[in-house]
Amino acid sequence: MSGRFRSFSFVDRITRREGGRVEGHYAVPLGVHFPASLMAEAVGQLAAWSAMAQLDFAHRPVAGLANAVHYHALPHPGCTLQLQADIERCDAEAVAYSGKAFVDGRLAMELQDSVGPMLPMDEFDDPLLLRADFHTLLGAGAAPGRFGGVPEPVLQDLQAVPGERLAATLQVPAAAPYFEDHFPRRPVFPGTLLMDALATLSLQLAQQSAPLAAAGPLVTRKVSQVKIRSFTAPGAQLQLEVLLQDIDAQRARLKVSARNDDKTVATARIEVSPKEAA
Repeated sequence: MSGRFRSFSFVDRITRREGGRVEGHYAVPLGVHFPASLMAEAVGQLAAWSAMAQLDFAHRPVAGLANAVHYHALPHPGCTLQLQADIERCDAEAVAYSGKAFVDGRLAMELQDSVGPMLPMDEFDDPLLLRADFHTLLGAGAAPGRFGGVPEPVLQDLQAVPGERLAATLQVPAAAPYFEDHFPRRPVFPGTLLMDALATLSLQLAQQSAPLAAAGPLVTRKVSQVKIRSFTAPGAQLQLEVLLQDIDAQRARLKVSARNDDKTVATARIEVSPKEAA
């Protein structure tokens, strides 16, 4: 596979493509930061490869809507994600799909009812190169260990109302390796990294709020009603906000949003709970 797909590509090989089902795998390299949100990214990329091939690489999907993402287990460096996606609709307007990721044979992530709008491929990448890369994935596969990790989100200018609200500024880098893959002709800050930043902020607010303040480490269990409303360009400064909706000893539910000046970029609902909870 070409050197372009080394910084934000999470499918090593496509092992099955039959009807609406597509399956594949991805080996998480050792020693890298790989947030749980990238499991959803990997399933989305698997669905995207199949959808792009079905449309002869004239269009590509971008992040749009997701009804729910459930996290059951966390990925770890050195593990192999077994991926599957079930495509329910694919045309020049949108692709609709659901999918799963497994770690060590255990269900780790479920993505339910995701819709990605289709846009002209020429705006984002070279169709000929993508077609060649797709055939590589169907054959011997891409060389493993390509990914160098992503930085943890740096949240600045935190403004808190304890037990109610937490806001912060997220400075999107003007340059980063993942822009080479996402996308070569039109760099866009990945929606899954934005959701990771919002989840990080949500965990901070919940961890500071009774009764979860004494519950030990918390993890994201569910992200729902996801709406990515616009692209975020390199160098943008986003205003993030999380609002606590309800909380008890088992979980906290939060409403999250990201804005770029006066424009809403993304919204979602996030549920967190103690790491050791079943």
